[in-house]
Amino acid sequence: MSSLRRFLIVSILSVLMLVNFIAALHGYKSSMAEAEKLFDQKLTAMALQLSSVPLRSQNNSPAPDNEHMVFQLFNADGKLAWRSVHAPDQYIAANEGFSENNFNGYRWRTLSYFNFVNGHRIMIAERMDLRYRLAERVILESIVPVVVVLPVAALLIWLIVGHGLKSLELLAGILRKKAADDLSAVSIDNTPIELTPVIASMNSLLRRLDDSFERERRFSADAAHELRTPISAIKMHLHNLRDEYPEHNSSLNSLERDVDRLAHLVEQMLLLHRTTPDHYPAKFESLSLAALASEIIATNYADFSKKEQSIELHGDEGRVSGDRFALRIMLQNLLNNAYKYTQRGGFIKVAIDTGPDSVRLTVSDNGPGISAEVKSRVFERFYRVGGDRHASGSSGCGLGLSIVEHIAELHRASISMSEGEGGIGLAFTVVFPLSFVFGELT
Repeated sequence: MSSLRRFLIVSILSVLMLVNFIAALHGYKSSMAEAEKLFDQKLTAMALQLSSVPLRSQNNSPAPDNEHMVFQLFNADGKLAWRSVHAPDQYIAANEGFSENNFNGYRWRTLSYFNFVNGHRIMIAERMDLRYRLAERVILESIVPVVVVLPVAALLIWLIVGHGLKSLELLAGILRKKAADDLSAVSIDNTPIELTPVIASMNSLLRRLDDSFERERRFSADAAHELRTPISAIKMHLHNLRDEYPEHNSSLNSLERDVDRLAHLVEQMLLLHRTTPDHYPAKFESLSLAALASEIIATNYADFSKKEQSIELHGDEGRVSGDRFALRIMLQNLLNNAYKYTQRGGFIKVAIDTGPDSVRLTVSDNGPGISAEVKSRVFERFYRVGGDRHASGSSGCGLGLSIVEHIAELHRASISMSEGEGGIGLAFTVVFPLSFVFGELT
């Protein structure tokens, strides 16, 4: 069962109903047996009283009776001397003492009693259906309150179990409000004994995670220094080698391209690590996507101009709550992707639109686009359409769009791919939900 409270309530109520049923069944059987004794004692008392009645001539006429009890009185000669109106003429009981017999269309509890003093025999009978009806009415009156009180018991159990699970709800609330980078220990006042091992294990896990993330942060910082330094040294040596080798030396040109690709790969791997939502300590602020995009376009305008590409920025301000560094990387990678794979003289457009429930950012181009078969893989790490020998001739490592996806997750935004304007090229759209855009600021 998915709900612990529901499981406890259903289990307790089931046990309570089972115990009450067994107790009621036992009480019913015991009460019926006791009622049987009382009714039999009443028949015995009436038989003793009737057997002592002196027989006179008026006794020969039937005596009035009720519908649930009849009697017969036989004299010392064994002849029927007196009977009730509804009693038959023949013996209503064949055996001495108590027995059960059928006559007049009913089942009867009968008593045959012989008075040794005057020789009279009395046979008296009581309808069993009326006897049981009366006994069951008395017994049910004592059982019904037990059944009626079950809903009240269910409500009380619900409240008691809810109070007992309050610590679990408090713990869930604390964990729900924890930020992704908050790995501090959890503590609850007056912690129940049963919950103490859970909190201790959870705090131990948080401590190990914090240690693990700290090691990764150190690795990131060390890798940034240890990898960038030798790459910079290699680039410097390559620059010096230009004076010793011909300008169009193919080996030297290939080496320069490989070093540039290696430097780009290192930077992208470090950015990927830094922008992972679980690791990245984002600091959100209110910022304008249009202003950020305009700044990045201005910084890289020389590259667009070099390929004779035109780039336009359309739309409104697009104010969102986000991390400036992360959103800058996202826009930079989307624009770099469009720049690399759009042909010379191509067109790139950045559109920002603020709707009633979201802010939409779209970066589109009129380049060659990609086939439907590989669209599902472009966000995979290290996957690059066409591999290292892409038709554009641009170098890449296949991490740019993975970083964009991670940053979108960091801002709870969704990213999608479609064809560019007029069905030409490729467009990436990032949608920032309005509930998150303003929810982090209020």
